[in-house]
Formats: sequence, structure tokens, C-alpha cells
Amino acid sequence: MAASDGSKDGQDSILEPLCFPEQPTDSSDAPSLQRPSSELLVCLFCSESVPLLQKDVLLKHLLLEHKMVIADVKLIADLPKYMLYWKGRFLEQPVTDFCSVIKTNSTGPVEKQEDYFLLCDILPEDRILREKLQQKRLEEVLEQQQQERDDTSFHRLCMFCSEEFTGNRSSLLNHMAREHSFSIGLPDNIVYCSEFLDTLQSKLDNLQCLYCEKTFRDKTTLKDHMRKKAHRRINANNREYDRFYVINYLELGKTWEEVQSEDDRELVDDEDDDWSDWQAHPVSAVCLFCDHQSETMDQIYTHMKEAHGFDLHKLRTELNLRFYQQVKLVNFIRRQIHQSRCYGCQEKFDSRDNVLRHIMAEGHVMKLPDMSTWDQPQYYFPTYENDALLCTLSDSDEDGNDETNHGEDVPVIAEDISNLRALKQTSVLNQLLKNRGSCS
Repeated sequence: MAASDGSKDGQDSILEPLCFPEQPTDSSDAPSLQRPSSELLVCLFCSESVPLLQKDVLLKHLLLEHKMVIADVKLIADLPKYMLYWKGRFLEQPVTDFCSVIKTNSTGPVEKQEDYFLLCDILPEDRILREKLQQKRLEEVLEQQQQERDDTSFHRLCMFCSEEFTGNRSSLLNHMAREHSFSIGLPDNIVYCSEFLDTLQSKLDNLQCLYCEKTFRDKTTLKDHMRKKAHRRINANNREYDRFYVINYLELGKTWEEVQSEDDRELVDDEDDDWSDWQAHPVSAVCLFCDHQSETMDQIYTHMKEAHGFDLHKLRTELNLRFYQQVKLVNFIRRQIHQSRCYGCQEKFDSRDNVLRHIMAEGHVMKLPDMSTWDQPQYYFPTYENDALLCTLSDSDEDGNDETNHGEDVPVIAEDISNLRALKQTSVLNQLLKNRGSCS
């Protein structure tokens, strides 16, 4: 996150780290992918029905009136169709042909015993039904996403600055991430984008913080809160957002991290088990000059060199940069470009695109200002809090204490305190006190 309201006047107003667009985080709970709908859910045994949004009412009805429990309801991709299917099957055959029977109070008197029925995917027919519904839902989501990619009629205002965007939705999402440090993820990860933006806009219109979801008295207070508290992001624990991320539809009941981890384990040999966690979480480093991302550092370095003519390895060698000096250089360049300023000549521009065109046209890509300009303590702190590029910088000298001296080979000589009386008599402070006394 960052506050960048004052960047246009040339002042450095980044108060907190910015944040690159990244994949959504998920808690251990299963994603809530049921699409809000007025479609009805029908009881499996009687004429009772409720809207989909009130599914808990019907589940309670099934339990109390019909002693029926459906296992893992949250994992069923299309609950209305699931219920209609089993309603038809129960009309054809007895419930006991399909459901496990659970007897309550089995050790008590017969008259106090009751039979409850459990419908779950242990039954092959139920499992096949759930898989088919899941596959159909995934196909629908991917088709919807493709339609959104191809749709050129997209038209919307930015939620933060009211700038108008038309054409592809990615231009708006990238703008909010780049200019306002607000990212809901990479465009290709998003589905039902308009609904998603409507949901967020509605919260802002109701003066509600998108992260902590507290309500404020006016827009100015809300804006200051989201900036100062670094709350320019969505609440990943709000399951309402799960349905807007394609990766959540891959396998219901599992988070995207679990699905990805399973895929990686299939590719890892037994002797390399110690690396499974590393392979399950790609680096996804972002270019210094554009929005290009790569999952390996070699790819991102190659991209910057071929696409922009920037060779970080060459700079490190020519300037003999230690690890923390490389960190400060990367953070310095990131900050200058974010503020639409050429890092080579310090000329200020009115947009990020213009400064990048200037850097390329004037050949300032590999031009750095004097080291004293960027080798400053303020650039120890990352411009972007999730900047993977910083994690893989080369530390060839392997000297963990280099930055203690801040690049200066100044010897530290211990003071001789063997004769304290002499030191007191000749000290600067003592001379000042004497001079003050004589003047008075």
C-alpha cells in the first residue's frame, strides 16, 4: 500500500509499501462459490421450497421434518439441480437404497430410537453427480471469463479517481493497482468482473472500508482511514469474494494453494521432497518497467534486458554493489517510476507511460545518478511489500556486515580512558564551560 496523493507535485509521499497485483489469499475454509440467485431449492420429500439464498432454512427443514442430512453442502456446485435430481430418485426408490442410516440412542429403549439418513458422496451415484455439476460449473465460469476477455464494450469509472475506462477490463484493474495501490488480482484471475466491481463500489458508496469493513461518517474519513491503515485491499477472509476468482473453481473444497501443491507433488521425485514447498509457491517477480511477471528470476532478468535494455547484473559488477546496495537501487528505481520521475536525470512527467518513453528515448535505462542519491537508508524499505525481485538479489561477497559500515571503510578506534582526569581537563565540553564562565 502507499499514499501517493502528493506525488504529482514532485514530493516523495510514499508512506507505506505499495503492493503488486497478486493471487488472492484464501483461508482454510472452502470457497463459497454459490452464485447469488432467486432460484428455488425444493425439499426432497415434500412441496416445501425456499430461495437459494435461504438454503439453511431448507436444510433445517430436512433435518427436523424428514431426518435427512446432506453432507458437505458447501461443496455442491449447483445445489438446486442437485436437489431436483435426488427428489426424482427418491420418488423411484426408497431412501434407504441410497442413504446411510444413523440410529440415535441405539442403546436405549426401542421407542426412543430414531433413524436419520445421511446423503453423501460415499455413494458412487452421489459422487458422480457432484463431479458432473462441478465440471459443468467450471465450464460455465471459463466461458464467462473468455467472454469478458473478448468484450470490448466494457465501460467503467475508477472507484478512486473517477477516470473513465473503456475496452478491456484489464486497463481499469491495472490502473487501480498501479495508481492507487489497490489490487483485486491479475485480470486473468478474475471472473464476473462487473459484479465484483459493483460489490466493491456498493461498499464504498455505503462508506464501508473494503478491508476491515467498518463504516465511517463521510467519504473523506473513509479515504484517510484506508490510506493510513493500509486498507486499500479486500478482506481475503470474506467468502463473498471467492466466486470472483477462477482458481477457486478448479476443485471445490480445496483452496487454490492446496490444488497447486498437489499438482507440484506429482512432479517431485522422492529424493527432492524437501523442495516441494518451494515449488508450490511460484516467485512471480514483476519487471521494474512494466507489468510483466515471470515465475523464475532468470526469466525476469532476461525480460528486462531484452525488452528494456536494463542489465542489473552488469550494474552490480561495474559498481561493485553489495547486496543491500542492490536492494536500495531496486527500491529507488521502483519509487522513481511510481512517481513518474526519470531515475537517471530526475525529470518529472505527468504519467508513468511518459516517463518510461522518456527513459527509452533518451537512453537513460542504464544511466544512474550519483550513488549518494540512491544509496540512502530510506531505500532499505521496500517500495512494494511483495517485491520478489528483492529476495533473489546476488550477494557475492557473502558479508553479512557490509551495511553496518554503509560502504565506508572508516576505522573505529577505541578511546583511551586510562587517564580520566586528563581527559576531563582537556575535553571540549570543559573548555566551553570555562569560556562561558569567563564571558559572564
